[in-house]
Amino acid sequence: MAIEQIKMPQLGESVTEGTISKWLVSVGDKVNKYDPLAEVMTDKVNAEVPSSFTGVIKELIADEGDTLAVGEIICTIEVEGGNPESAPAAVTKQEASAENATADSKADHGNKARYSPAVLKISQEHGIDLTQVSGTGAGGRITRKDLLKLIESGNIPVAGQKVEPQKEPAAISASKQEVTKSVSSQPASTPAAPAVNIPVTAGDIEIPVTGVRKAIAANMLRSKHEAPHAWTMVEVDATNLVEYRDSIKDEFKKKEGFNLTFFAFFVKAVAQALKEFPQINSMWAGEKIIQKKDINISIAVATDDALFVPVIKNADEKTIKGIAREISELAVKVRTGKLKSDDMQGGTFTVNNTGSFGSVQSMGIINYPQAAILQVESIVKRPVIMNNGMIAARDIVNLCMSLDHRVLDGLVCGRFLQRVKEILENTSKSTTSIY
Repeated sequence: MAIEQIKMPQLGESVTEGTISKWLVSVGDKVNKYDPLAEVMTDKVNAEVPSSFTGVIKELIADEGDTLAVGEIICTIEVEGGNPESAPAAVTKQEASAENATADSKADHGNKARYSPAVLKISQEHGIDLTQVSGTGAGGRITRKDLLKLIESGNIPVAGQKVEPQKEPAAISASKQEVTKSVSSQPASTPAAPAVNIPVTAGDIEIPVTGVRKAIAANMLRSKHEAPHAWTMVEVDATNLVEYRDSIKDEFKKKEGFNLTFFAFFVKAVAQALKEFPQINSMWAGEKIIQKKDINISIAVATDDALFVPVIKNADEKTIKGIAREISELAVKVRTGKLKSDDMQGGTFTVNNTGSFGSVQSMGIINYPQAAILQVESIVKRPVIMNNGMIAARDIVNLCMSLDHRVLDGLVCGRFLQRVKEILENTSKSTTSIY
């Protein structure tokens, strides 16, 4: 028998760590290759970690709630074949604690290379000397949870002062729970929000914050904190588009087996305009701006308690029918829990169908690290004065765009929206093919 290691995978672009939200196996369980072992949460996606081997779970290195860097060991599996003596030895929690207790000097150099970006940023913000902190993570690693406990206690270590991580008390007061939630749900680059002491009275309902909701909160806060948002809007006369789509939707559903939605036309128009205005298809990267070659449209799909943003890859190369099919398939994946991490990677611009619940005007938060997001509002009948001076009822839709002013200026965004408007207003049976 041999002992094999399962490590924290990279579940998305720019993802450096993940949190074990739930173990799906226990020590002694027999698992097959590709069986799910644990649910892992990052700031971009919730996903299951599959087993790379068939065997028996030997040890769970990380606990539920632990945050580990990409590449760190989360569990070990005993598999048939191989030489157990030559197999890489996993470091147990007990061994790590004993090692820290007897060899503090290892924290000065051996552990430094294992600091996660979140730990480094928190330590810099609060002036914490990491060499004076003993970690509780796998192999003695210092975790973000260790630092949050130190910050909460006020016992910030200084040079020359050894600080052991405080043990979690058996019962934590409601106010302390709020401190932990407010700090841990924020990106490491932003200062922690102060605890909010909200009195709870009879009849009030306390709803626990789920891992998905924490990840959404962290990503939205990071976007608003880092990206200076600007906002603009145009009105589009979608009368011809509505007439065209309504005239073929029943036949299309019967022939293709899925709905031809208005949203597919909007996504196609945006993809075409992005090809003509590639500056919009960019991302802020600190010292430079990355203008992406591929046009991958992120679309927001909501469930009762979470928001997911799957991606339509190379949307500019797809027909309206092809986009409609992907919208349908991705929505089904989200609502049946079958969305994969690959389905959410690579987005370069987001289109949000806020009109689906009747919104007529909204200001979206940019999907970090993208540079802009477009809200497609509800199509409504409005009286419009035509060129001949007559008043007519027309189908009007607002397109609302939020932009990162570090990357984009109003001029290019205005021209981009005008182009999207032009494409949509000229969509008709005689000018536009859905195939």
